[in-house]
Amino acid sequence: MRIGLFTNNYRPLVNGLATSVESFARAFRRAGHEVTVVAPRYPDGGPPEPGVLRVPGFRAPTHHAYVLPVASWPGVGSRVAALQLDVFHAQHPLLLGAAAARWARRSKRPLVYTYHTHYDRYAHYVPGPSHLVARLAVRQAVAFANRADLVIAPGPAVAHTLHTQGVTTPVAIVPTGVALSPRSAGISRMEARHALGLEEGDPLCLSVGRLAREKNQAFLLSAWILILRDLPAARLVLVGEGDDRARLERMTRDLGIGERIRFVGVVPHEAVGDYYRAADLFLFPSTSETQGIVVLEAMAAGLPVVAVASDAAEDLLRDGRAGILTPEEPEPFARSVVRLWAQPARRQAMGMAGRRIAAEYAPDACAARLLGLYEGLVRVGRTVPAHVRAVRPREA
Repeated sequence: MRIGLFTNNYRPLVNGLATSVESFARAFRRAGHEVTVVAPRYPDGGPPEPGVLRVPGFRAPTHHAYVLPVASWPGVGSRVAALQLDVFHAQHPLLLGAAAARWARRSKRPLVYTYHTHYDRYAHYVPGPSHLVARLAVRQAVAFANRADLVIAPGPAVAHTLHTQGVTTPVAIVPTGVALSPRSAGISRMEARHALGLEEGDPLCLSVGRLAREKNQAFLLSAWILILRDLPAARLVLVGEGDDRARLERMTRDLGIGERIRFVGVVPHEAVGDYYRAADLFLFPSTSETQGIVVLEAMAAGLPVVAVASDAAEDLLRDGRAGILTPEEPEPFARSVVRLWAQPARRQAMGMAGRRIAAEYAPDACAARLLGLYEGLVRVGRTVPAHVRAVRPREA
């Protein structure tokens, strides 16, 4: 098959959506399919890449690292038409996603849409009253989903949300695959800890993700003050970069906890494994994720997780087998971290359970599921096959 993945976010950006697109593209190619990623062109984005069609655009006014691609740029439409795609897979309802819908209908090919983002939780990026922006964003995403031939949800909770929001298009659950061992082939655990100035017995907590308000790291810092009351030797490492970094660093100084927290910035994906290997616990404060790829990576590395209760965390931790879910309140979150640190046998059991759960998310297995859905759509000419119609959000 000739597959087009249309995304407004792609490398060199580092975020979960870009990781998802790249993971599926690689797996599809390993399976022998022809894949084109249609993505924005970034300043200093490097030389042309095989299998990637870059679309010119403009810097986003609300985020310095993002580019708003212009699908109507001269020559883009003709280059997409020349690909003779069998499947158009949009990752967003706007910009390149909206263009993918138009091109799919023009060529009479199926349109697939993955609901990656709870758009109402990103309303602060758009000027205007947040509640109105959030309502409009949800309405727009639902309308786009109902124009697609098939909607992909990364997990059961998201599928249920789509149903309650009014999506009538059939929904299939296909998570992004995660490698079973996201560890680099480099340094050992002790070497990784020594590089951070830690001995073996010092508690090390890790959080990985873009530094942004919707990722909720400010809540994590509020809980960290309480954690240090009982674990004064503990350290927190934050891997990731973002527009909220300056505010978060000010918070650590104002709270007097700067010596116990380290911001390491962007880390190449192949090197993030060193941090997973060095850590004892993975902390996940975000409630805006649809899957939580970094949680899966932590589980694959054998790390127990303490997470604020959210759709993504609940889907992955499986009733507390691989970690602890807490309310979005600093005190219970901190208490869970302290108690889990004091229970090494429980941490070990959760780490083993996490590895088993993560093994279900092998990239090629997830890609095979999605390829099967593509093939069904292509075979029957955009009509969703009967076995897909049975995959409804209510049943997830």
